[in-house]
Amino acid sequence: MTLDTLPVLDFSRLKAGAEEAARFRDELRDAMHEVGFLYLAGHGIPQELTDSMLEVSRRFFDLPEEEKLAVENVRSPQFRGYTRVGGELTDGAIDWREQIDVGVEREAVPTGPGVADYWRLEGPNLWPGSLPEMRGIVSEWMERLSAVSLELLRALALSLGAPEDTFDAAFAARAFPVLKIVRYPGESNPEPKQGVGSHRDGGVLTLLLVEPGKGGLQVEYEGQWIDAPQVPGTFVVNIGEMLELATNGYLKATLHRVISPLRGTDRISIPFFYNPALDATMPQLAVSEEFQSKARGLSVDPTNSPILETYGDNALRYRIRAHPNVVEEHHSDLVG
Repeated sequence: MTLDTLPVLDFSRLKAGAEEAARFRDELRDAMHEVGFLYLAGHGIPQELTDSMLEVSRRFFDLPEEEKLAVENVRSPQFRGYTRVGGELTDGAIDWREQIDVGVEREAVPTGPGVADYWRLEGPNLWPGSLPEMRGIVSEWMERLSAVSLELLRALALSLGAPEDTFDAAFAARAFPVLKIVRYPGESNPEPKQGVGSHRDGGVLTLLLVEPGKGGLQVEYEGQWIDAPQVPGTFVVNIGEMLELATNGYLKATLHRVISPLRGTDRISIPFFYNPALDATMPQLAVSEEFQSKARGLSVDPTNSPILETYGDNALRYRIRAHPNVVEEHHSDLVG
């Protein structure tokens, strides 16, 4: 089977009657089994909010360097805040991007005997003082995308013959979504340069907003890289390793990468990662035999690291691998 572009699904079909909702769920399941990626239209996120997210993101990256460095992630034991260009690693190589990481606003958890290491990820965000409106816009964005994500998970559960509320316990009380607001400065000239190296997302579900008219995302399919440029009015949606784990590989966490834009240009990208509570273990779906017989087992991580059952263990491992500067400053006891 050849594939030139990602499948497109309309989320509003879930509310278009029982038959249309069932067809949507079947197409969602098939896309996530065969490709692991799709474009999601009809999601109901107001265009005004989308425009505000992109606009405040631009304004953040336009701040003077000293204002961005005032919220640099090395100041955050939770790995929140700003990462300068070249400050993150993926697939063992430097990513050519700058970004700010945002999570759920909670109190930090004191470390100590009997406290799992992954609780170090829970805590407050770092916000730029000269953009007070950023916090409200980003918080509303995360709330709305969390609602869409939970509906997608419920649809996937039903499509696989499992109870609709299969995922609710892991997400309802203390879900741990993470948002990255990313700027890729142009580095390809014209030979392609790495924006982000090839990887699979370590969480459950990702919803990606890309600046209009921009490309760079590539998805691996049967040994080939497929371009996934921005499609107006859609999110790029893909599943992560924890959802692959929950279905014994029936749903596919797919390798993807980002190519740096051409020199003289740049690209804003806003991936939202919908993840369960840090102490949650992904439920094994009671997948019907029809689908279980086609499960492929788990993908091999590019670093040969096994997928861990508890989400927080996966999340912490990724952070330690990606941000050695924060580890050196706050978590040196976890290394070695």
